[in-house]
Amino acid sequence: MSAQKKRNFKIEAFKHRVELDPNYAERTWRVLEHAIHEIYNHNASGLSFEELYRNAYNMVLHKYGEKLYSGLVNTMTGHLKEIARSIEAAQGGFFLEELNVKWGDHNKALQMIRDILMYMDRTFVPSNHKTPVHELGLNLWRDNIIHSSKIQTRLLDMLLDLIHRERTGEVINRGLMRNITKMLMDLGSSVYQEDFEKPFLGVSASFYSVESQQLIECCDCGEYLRKAERRLNEEIERVSHYLDVKSEVKITSVVEGEMIANHMQRLVHMENSGLVSMLVDDKYEDLSRMYNLFRRVPDGLSTIKDVMTSHLRETGKQLVSDPEKLKDPVDFVQHLLDEKDKYDKIISKAFNNDKTFQNALNSSFEYFINLNNRSPEFISLYVDDKLRKGLKGVSEEDVEVVLDKVMMLFRYLQEKDVFEKYYKQHLAKRLLSGKSVSDDTERSMIVKLKTECGYQFTSKLEGMFTDMKTSIDTMQGFYSSQYSEIGDGPTLAVQVLTTGSWPTQPSAPCNLPAEIVVICEKFRTYYLGTHTGRRLTWQTNMGTADIKATFGKGQKHELNVSTYQMCILMLFNSADQLTYREIEQATEIPPSDLKRCLQSLACVKGKNVLRKEPMSKDIAEDDAFYFNDKFMSKFFKVKIGTVAAQKESEPEKQETRQRVEEDRKPQIEAAIVRIMKSRRVLDHNTIVTEVTSQLQSRFLPNPVIIKKRIESLIEREFLERDKADRKLYRYLA
Repeated sequence: MSAQKKRNFKIEAFKHRVELDPNYAERTWRVLEHAIHEIYNHNASGLSFEELYRNAYNMVLHKYGEKLYSGLVNTMTGHLKEIARSIEAAQGGFFLEELNVKWGDHNKALQMIRDILMYMDRTFVPSNHKTPVHELGLNLWRDNIIHSSKIQTRLLDMLLDLIHRERTGEVINRGLMRNITKMLMDLGSSVYQEDFEKPFLGVSASFYSVESQQLIECCDCGEYLRKAERRLNEEIERVSHYLDVKSEVKITSVVEGEMIANHMQRLVHMENSGLVSMLVDDKYEDLSRMYNLFRRVPDGLSTIKDVMTSHLRETGKQLVSDPEKLKDPVDFVQHLLDEKDKYDKIISKAFNNDKTFQNALNSSFEYFINLNNRSPEFISLYVDDKLRKGLKGVSEEDVEVVLDKVMMLFRYLQEKDVFEKYYKQHLAKRLLSGKSVSDDTERSMIVKLKTECGYQFTSKLEGMFTDMKTSIDTMQGFYSSQYSEIGDGPTLAVQVLTTGSWPTQPSAPCNLPAEIVVICEKFRTYYLGTHTGRRLTWQTNMGTADIKATFGKGQKHELNVSTYQMCILMLFNSADQLTYREIEQATEIPPSDLKRCLQSLACVKGKNVLRKEPMSKDIAEDDAFYFNDKFMSKFFKVKIGTVAAQKESEPEKQETRQRVEEDRKPQIEAAIVRIMKSRRVLDHNTIVTEVTSQLQSRFLPNPVIIKKRIESLIEREFLERDKADRKLYRYLA
């Protein structure tokens, strides 16, 4: 068997020379040029794109890319010049339509040409730093069409005219507008901005400047704002339909500047319709519109805030200084609460609960409430009225709402310690007379005060409740002891009050009826026997009594009277007629209290269990009083109140103020010592600042008083002055 011989031939390289036709490049380009003409003339259906692609590919491959590229530029430029003449010839409204149609045709042609020249686009263009085919087509359209001297101005004028017509109420072809503006955007942001947007914004500014001036002369504030809002919304809608989305900020800024910013002051101060008028008439919709428009411009909201603050302070100042309003403390505080509710509602419904406006409202209320130094007293009297009778039958939720509103006013007070003084007095009267609407409500108010000001503020108030509970236990112990054996005598109910917890009211001794003295002494013996180291002082000015009285024809009534009134009436058991001086001598009741008691017993219709001669409203020292046999009432139980002013008299007010000032001294001194103990050395102004900061939650200390307390502490050797600098103080350990 013969073996096949193995061959060892292997081709390493093969060189073959192809001779190109000298007219190859020209002939191939003519084919491609013809194709481009056909594409622009809408005759592309008979073209073989595969063959055209291969021709373009070969031209680039054989280093004829430059001829291909420059030929493309020249051919497209020629076609675009023809298109420009066609567009220029279009008349009237057909101008934009022709431009839109030709733009669509150009884009389709450009897409086909790019597909044919794809290989050139990928290789020749980047390596020779040429513009890609699609971008080239756009640039040529821009230079030959949009920037044509006969098209550029005409295009801009027509676009601006259409927008003006739409602004004046005409309906325009928004679809066509959208296509034209999109064309400008496709040609590059600079084309859109320079050829359309900048002129558009300038013309818009002029339009709205003129319109705003016309409107401000003939419209009230509310109507003007409605029209400004409508214009703003129209521009936003216009952008969404046919402008670049980035134009929204620019055009709205123009409208805001021309229609709002340029007329802010005139709008807010417009007579009978400006901001103040809207606030007074609770025009929530107009206020909300003003807020939403003004917030768009610099200093817009601060303009509203300043006018509102000025108005609030002025009306508040009038309210707290109105003599008619000051006659009724409850009505005075109710007006404050109504005013606060009104502006809370405005800020909530119209101003989006804006913190800036809430702060302005709070600062305004704090300003004018503290203009009246009786505000702490009046707020306490308002609470007193509500906790006595004003909240009967009201749900717990509504009670909490009322108390929260009062606490809101309380926070504005700079002299919270003055409020505390009055509140303690009023609470004491409610507790001792049993007139409080409910213990739960009273305690709820104290919890709110405690949360606001701390335990120190309410510790004495809580002590008053403790005393009331302890007193019930004490009386149960008394009546279960041997001391209570009183036979047919009067029953006694004693409330034992801790001196430090209750308001100090110096009480002059009063001569009690003999039967009362007996049982009072029994209670004193019992109490001091069960408690060591204590002293009892009878507060006769704070007690009440129930008296059974028999009048003419055997008519019987039970009279509820004060302790002072009881002492007066019991004198008539042994006398039919007594003079003022005889009553004063027998009872030793202070003259001012005695006159008020006699007024209530003899001068109040339906409660006049005594007669006075001569008959008059005022009590004179030579008046005579008689038991009124003819007294009649349809009620068996008759309550005889004491004629007294609800507000403090001027001397009482001065006395309360003096007590407050005295109470402040140790607090100021304690603050100074605390500060100096931690800082050791401080100058005078820093001490004043820090003391004010520490105490402002209770009251605003007067710098003069702080200086006096520093002097007092130096005298008592808590502090010393620096020998070199008299304004520098040192703490002495």
